[in-house]
Amino acid sequence: MEPLLTVYPVAKINLGLHIVGKRTDGYHLLETVFIPVPHLHDELSIYPAKGGDTPTLHCTGIDLGGNEEDNLIIKAWYLFKEKYPNLPAYHFELNKIIPAGAGLGGGSSDAAFVCNALNALQGNVLSIHTLKEITSSLGADVSFFLDPKPQFATGIGNVLTEIPIVLPGRIKVVLSPFHSNTKEAYNNLRYDLCHTEVDLYQSVLMPSSTWKENIFNDFEPSIFQKYPVLAQVKSDLYAEGAVYASLSGSGSAVYGIFNA
Repeated sequence: MEPLLTVYPVAKINLGLHIVGKRTDGYHLLETVFIPVPHLHDELSIYPAKGGDTPTLHCTGIDLGGNEEDNLIIKAWYLFKEKYPNLPAYHFELNKIIPAGAGLGGGSSDAAFVCNALNALQGNVLSIHTLKEITSSLGADVSFFLDPKPQFATGIGNVLTEIPIVLPGRIKVVLSPFHSNTKEAYNNLRYDLCHTEVDLYQSVLMPSSTWKENIFNDFEPSIFQKYPVLAQVKSDLYAEGAVYASLSGSGSAVYGIFNA
């Protein structure tokens, strides 16, 4: 059977990630730039439901583990259903390429892309404002993937502003065989090494040749201490000629930006 619609949820990288404060509820305030990586993506096909009024999900590729109902795709369907009660059930086939625990936003991207896909299949019944209400309840960075283009993110990563940046060339993402736990990464932050006074927005708009000295990922000191192999990957990317290299998010992926 041919799918009703197939979409390709893209990965993202963080160009800089500066921890600038902490809220009274424990959430950290940050500044970062989300950059989409179109060549690294999942594949999500949507079919008519196999029967009944409950959505179903089948995954291939990377094993995600866990229960189906905990997947953000299924959670997104239920939240969409709350806003649009006439939403039918679907069967989702996900070929998972973007690994979890890599700092690449794979699960968040799946959730946002399925929201856009569900909306398209219903004839765009929900506004972008309503879609953002749904995605923001699924995770701080999910709304970025509704329209993935370079965005400056503040707050807890949920306040997005388009930023006029053009990357100098290609992005090489190096995946690691292990999962980086975000909660643990925040618990192990070296606050004495955080770049609270650096203006990331202005730094990103400077020539890319200046990024290495002015743009930082504040997770790197603690993550690299725990996983020295990631620090070596970053060094190797610079040795290959990267104009900028960094951990993405709280890891475990490391990327390099090259002029060509």
